[in-house]
Amino acid sequence: MTALPQEKNYGYTYADLLSWDDQTRYELYDGQPVALASPTDIHQEVSMEISTQIHTYLRGKNCKVYAAPFDVRIFEKPGDAPENVYTVLQPDLMVICDLSKVDRRGIYGAPDMVVEILSPSTAQYDKLWKFNLYQKAGVREYWIVDPEARMVSVFTLENGRYQAAAYSTDAPVPVTVLEGCQIDMSPALPAPEKA
Repeated sequence: MTALPQEKNYGYTYADLLSWDDQTRYELYDGQPVALASPTDIHQEVSMEISTQIHTYLRGKNCKVYAAPFDVRIFEKPGDAPENVYTVLQPDLMVICDLSKVDRRGIYGAPDMVVEILSPSTAQYDKLWKFNLYQKAGVREYWIVDPEARMVSVFTLENGRYQAAAYSTDAPVPVTVLEGCQIDMSPALPAPEKA
């Protein structure tokens, strides 16, 4: 594993991230690196279920769904050099309809939809840091899936601010940015415990 370079006054960039040759996955929050832990089995099952259903819905349409690890340089503009990119995220799932934003390293700019699946190590980032970054970048729909609570918080962008709705995973959850698409996560979740 390569040690991180000495802390910089201006923070790390995407160019730094690309130069690290270890197998650790990192995200950059305004130049600050955060190592990502491996996901749990439930996390992977939920991710696969959502991805499969969205992929099936999108067949023959102009949008695509991608799964982590896939870098999202959320504030990058065309022509920006990696040395000038300070925020790089790896959402669990993302839907992109402007396929010109997709390149070999990931996506630059805001996806249309992002899904984050909570785990103890990521909950704070997903609920606070990423919420604010996705809202600021203009991600039109942001889901926070809580498998333990069997809930989905859905945030849709209206006039630059997220409006919240909450759904139980016991029923299909509508995808606002994909008209007519509903996601049923129940096949991926263990049956609720009886009282």
